[in-house]
Amino acid sequence: MRRISMGRRPFFFFLLFSVVMGVQGCSGTQAFQGGERGIASSAIHLNESKALPATAKIRRPKSPIRGIYVSSSAVRSPKMEKLIELVDRTELNAMVIDVNGGINLIELPPSSPRPSNSRSAKHFRQTVKRLKSKDIYLIARIVTFKNPSLARAMPAWTLKKKDGTVWRDRGGEAWIDPYRQEAWGYPISLAQEALRIGFDEVQFDYVRFPENRDKVDREVNFHNPNGWSRPEAIGRFLHKAAGKVHKSGGIISADVFGLIGTARGDMGIGQRWSTIAAEVDVISPMVYPSHYSPGIWGINAPDLMAGSIVSHAMKDAVKQNNELRRNGRHIAEVRPWLQSFTASWVHPHQTYGSAQIREQVRAASKEGVNGYLLWNASCRYPN
Repeated sequence: MRRISMGRRPFFFFLLFSVVMGVQGCSGTQAFQGGERGIASSAIHLNESKALPATAKIRRPKSPIRGIYVSSSAVRSPKMEKLIELVDRTELNAMVIDVNGGINLIELPPSSPRPSNSRSAKHFRQTVKRLKSKDIYLIARIVTFKNPSLARAMPAWTLKKKDGTVWRDRGGEAWIDPYRQEAWGYPISLAQEALRIGFDEVQFDYVRFPENRDKVDREVNFHNPNGWSRPEAIGRFLHKAAGKVHKSGGIISADVFGLIGTARGDMGIGQRWSTIAAEVDVISPMVYPSHYSPGIWGINAPDLMAGSIVSHAMKDAVKQNNELRRNGRHIAEVRPWLQSFTASWVHPHQTYGSAQIREQVRAASKEGVNGYLLWNASCRYPN
């Protein structure tokens, strides 16, 4: 784990510089009319997490993780040098890197999940080695059930319409059916490969069903022979994945909608806090202020009140963890995704720069959540 030098200039100083922000949140839009995309003092520390096999040597961080999102295209571009420099000179100590967007570390089905020998995969492995030589904590982001490449390779695993044809969301994308256990093997094998080449943690994103449950239920014929509920299917997948990740010596995390930390149900997408927090080591609610509806917590313009939104979200998440702990349940560390982009499509909105990022980080910290991840789809962060 990267140790922060006392002589290093704080990250917040560098956030004073202006930057052109990206325009998307992690995992899409967290529309709470239906949509998407720290260490809590009340949560069990990773070193006190659930019992693991005696042979597992988990690479556990010793300091709060403070990371940035890095796309696979950024890894292959000159932009990567600036991102490495940013992490090297600030309090940042981690990168969340796509491992199945624009690159395939392992062969897609129906081939066996062996390591890919493509030029891009080889370059990616060399980059991982370089990042590890700099003691950067690496998190492999795996887009799980909304995976276009896997859907094209294995259309039999996708969600189907009532007439048997492939169902697509409003963006035209096919989804893997989370109920299909035969489809779980690929993302889990990808996680194992990521850990093998040097990643410290695996983060499952889009580990959910499509939003807008009523519409989806009208259109989709799920393959659910066991009669599972949505949260049960997601929980069972993460339980299986956690066993494999832990045996490979890694940490497992999952991204969830921001409101999952507040809601008591699954919001129709299969993400229920009590279920997911019991299966993973880290849970990352996507608490982008721009993605909340006006009126939430009495806040009329959420995008203009970054600190207040994050504060409320973290209070609710910590409260849910406290309840689980009192009941003797394992609880995941809370490490939120914070907004590092300007949501120009939201009205009213503000430009998100250094002040807005600092405001979110401070709000989370006041609730005992000291780790965080910054999301910018274009990987443009303050210098």
